Amino acid sequence: MALINQAGKEIQVKIVYYGPAMCGKTTNLIRIHERMETRGEFVSLANQTSARTLFFDFLPLEAVTIKGFKVKFLLYTVPGQVIYNATRQLVLRGVDGLVFVADSNPAKMTENHESFANLVDNLKAQKLNIDDVPYVLQYNKRDLPGAAPVEYMEFLLNNRDIQVPSFETCAERGDGIRETLDAISRIVLKKLMDNFAPPPPPPP
Repeated sequence: MALINQAGKEIQVKIVYYGPAMCGKTTNLIRIHERMETRGEFVSLANQTSARTLFFDFLPLEAVTIKGFKVKFLLYTVPGQVIYNATRQLVLRGVDGLVFVADSNPAKMTENHESFANLVDNLKAQKLNIDDVPYVLQYNKRDLPGAAPVEYMEFLLNNRDIQVPSFETCAERGDGIRETLDAISRIVLKKLMDNFAPPPPPPP
């Protein structure tokens, strides 16, 4: 749920990049961060075994204002390793939009499927349905020799009653990452504008 700062006239929107280990979630954020003119600093929450949870905030280049409130996006990743599921659940709290990053390596298809199922389960634990949370799919590492066919990845991850936008990317080169972010941002903003009611002003 978006956080509303009444005093600062600001809405904070949380977008989480989810997916299996080493699929390119962190690389997405690094490349986005490099290309943003208005941005916050990276913050890394790491434990002693160096499982990283990264996030930073930014204002879009053409800052969006909804009923006098400026929108700030907060981008997060989750750790891909299964043993850090509690951290994944923590990062998902208050999520407004999701980017599921899938690895195009054919050997990673089982991990992609298991990670998506884990996402669905972790949302259910917070009484959220995946179909009620704005999300898009990103098929990363399309530059790999022998990358899995997009049609197969669509069947694996986008074969649901409600299909969502999907994007072919190479996060290492920065290909397709902005298009992915623009898409999830637009979807989240539309939902926010459809439902936004500013809090009443404080009593005199």
